Amino acid sequence: MAVSMRLSRGGSKKRPYYRIVIADARSPRDGSFIEKIGTYNPLLAKDDEKRVVLDGERAKHWLSVGAQPTDRVARFLDAAGIKERAARNNPNKAEPGEKAKERAEERAEKAKAAEEAAAEAAAAPAEVTEAEEVIAAEVEAATEDATPEAEQVAEATAEETPPAEG
Repeated sequence: MAVSMRLSRGGSKKRPYYRIVIADARSPRDGSFIEKIGTYNPLLAKDDEKRVVLDGERAKHWLSVGAQPTDRVARFLDAAGIKERAARNNPNKAEPGEKAKERAEERAEKAKAAEEAAAEAAAAPAEVTEAEEVIAAEVEAATEDATPEAEQVAEATAEETPPAEG
């Protein structure tokens, strides 16, 4: 028979209270158990001595006969100095998921494309094409000589506008 050292939940809704029990591994979480060896009240402050109450002698006995503690109970046993718990390390925990990596790559590509476009736009005004030079020359030639029609329009607008104060 596989024996485990685990928590059994009690208490009301949103007010948990746990018993540290020795139970058959096949029995349900809050089902029958062999022996109660302590309690755990997560609502108490972390430095409160009544947060975890554990019978160390019975815990040592059950460990000696092969009871396997769950991760949480193993933490309690380690804190009590009964059983050494190996430190666990998961370096991949902080690594983003696949979708987040894809979104980051897309953002990087868009930023790179925007930088290239800005660089091209900054370099483009320095290079004037022949067509733009021809158009600019024609515009200058057309505006140098004032036509009689343009002079009449300018005189009419000058007469209609009041003189500027200031």
